[in-house]
Amino acid sequence: MLLRGREATAFLKAPDPKAAGVLISGEDAMRVADARAQVAAAITGPEAEAEMRLARLAGAELRKDPAALIDATRAAGFFPGPRAVVVEEAGDTLAPVIAAALEDWRPGDAQIVVTAGALTPRSALRKLFEGARHAVAITLYDEPPGPEEVAAMLAAAGLKRIAPEARRDLAELAQVLEPGDFRQTVEKLGLYMFGQDAELTPADVAACAPLSWEADLDSLADAVMDRDEGRATGLLARLVAQGTAPVAVAIALSRRVRQLHQIAADPQARVFARGGFRRRDLMARQARDWGAPALGTALGLVVDCDLQLRSGTRSPEAALVERLVIRLARLRR
Repeated sequence: MLLRGREATAFLKAPDPKAAGVLISGEDAMRVADARAQVAAAITGPEAEAEMRLARLAGAELRKDPAALIDATRAAGFFPGPRAVVVEEAGDTLAPVIAAALEDWRPGDAQIVVTAGALTPRSALRKLFEGARHAVAITLYDEPPGPEEVAAMLAAAGLKRIAPEARRDLAELAQVLEPGDFRQTVEKLGLYMFGQDAELTPADVAACAPLSWEADLDSLADAVMDRDEGRATGLLARLVAQGTAPVAVAIALSRRVRQLHQIAADPQARVFARGGFRRRDLMARQARDWGAPALGTALGLVVDCDLQLRSGTRSPEAALVERLVIRLARLRR
């Protein structure tokens, strides 16, 4: 069974005890690890580690001993309570082993939590969990955290008293930073404010925000929105050569187009931009140059490309992104 959006979030918070297992996959290893820890804790409750109700198996270990997973799900502990078995860094080669464990699973056995990197829709492991009635597949995409996820991060960091302006800055910062970087920023804010009986202010957010971010994606977005096709394609080629995932390029362009569309629709809109006022001035000029109608068309192109990248298309991903960059750079008002 494939879960998305709110259904996935709800399952991670309160997993169905009748589910034999859950597969959590995604490009952001930190986000996958957080989800794994959350669902494992929700299954077993407190003190699971001390009471030996939580077992861990590495994918490499399971390949050497395929029977270890079934043994771990059936093993009875000294302490009563629900149990879980975590399989980390799994891949398609483990699909038959995990399939046997899911088929052998009975109510009362330890629930199986499997984590993996990015899996295409054709992945054997992903198909296994999506097709099973008593198992769940959750794919975590490398995209900005939503309001609920941001609120959960702030609460986990102990940040309760937040000025409205600071909360707005954090929401905008979540759209700019990579998810892992934003999570680390929130954790840093929690340490920064620890022991202080004070409200979190925009100055505190600025003090803990990264001093510098990777600028290549921003430079590419600048070139595209300035309609400098030659510079844009050159930057894209360098990014691809450096190993930047095509979906990351699509997300960066999507963020920029959305920000410009917001500015074009409301010139007074406050947008958090890397580089301070100079970057905001640049984006204000780009929004005026494009206009809301053209930006709406650009947003449609970006969303269409992003959906193709996530659908497991057989087309070369780098070629899809290159076509997107060229089409945007040539799009006229």
